[in-house]
Amino acid sequence: MRALHSAVPTHLNLRLCHSHHLPLKPPFPSLPHPAFHSNSLKLTASFSSGSVSKTSMAASTPSTESETKPFSVLFVCLGNICRSPAAEGVFTDLVKKRGLDSKFKIDSAGTIDYHQGNQADPRMRAASKRRGIEITSLSRPIRLSDFRDFDVILAMDKQNRADILEAFNRWKFREPLPEDAYKKVKLMCSYCKKHDETEVPDPYYGGPQGFEKVLDLLEDACESLLDSILAENKHILDP
Repeated sequence: MRALHSAVPTHLNLRLCHSHHLPLKPPFPSLPHPAFHSNSLKLTASFSSGSVSKTSMAASTPSTESETKPFSVLFVCLGNICRSPAAEGVFTDLVKKRGLDSKFKIDSAGTIDYHQGNQADPRMRAASKRRGIEITSLSRPIRLSDFRDFDVILAMDKQNRADILEAFNRWKFREPLPEDAYKKVKLMCSYCKKHDETEVPDPYYGGPQGFEKVLDLLEDACESLLDSILAENKHILDP
């Protein structure tokens, strides 16, 4: 693959995927600038504290507010067009079925910005729709404010988790973040009860069966995730 070079020396290493979507759009303030080298994607930490987030929350929140604000869940994969938007759709569907719409804030993001503003992969949208689940989200990259704004961050695989944590370790020196925010980052499959997989596989380059497998895993994990959240945050069920 033809390499693109960055003049900035500090890099955040992420793996390469969905490579045929080059060229990249110009970088934006909340994510490092992308540059290619060999078979790995390297993101350069480019940060502007004044424009990262429109929804930043104070590091400390009164207990009464924490009990009344919606519980926030963020799902993250690589490009935010297959696995994480599907997880957002599945979890949203479960929450609606239990009549808890107003109690949750649900979103998804990616560790790269290739597909920013794009709908989810049509194959994933079609597979989800066959199960009665609508995916309506648009791709966006993870941002610094997510570590404040969300109560739990679910990574689809171990590489996603490593990339999220590396971003946190860089960003926490540029703007105040809760020191224990890294504890919010968990693996999606750690909530699976019916499946033994430890990661949600990326179905992007595979056939239809890959998208069905992803949905099977997500339906299993999301149901257990919701039960776990409700068990640990009983105030969510309060009228």
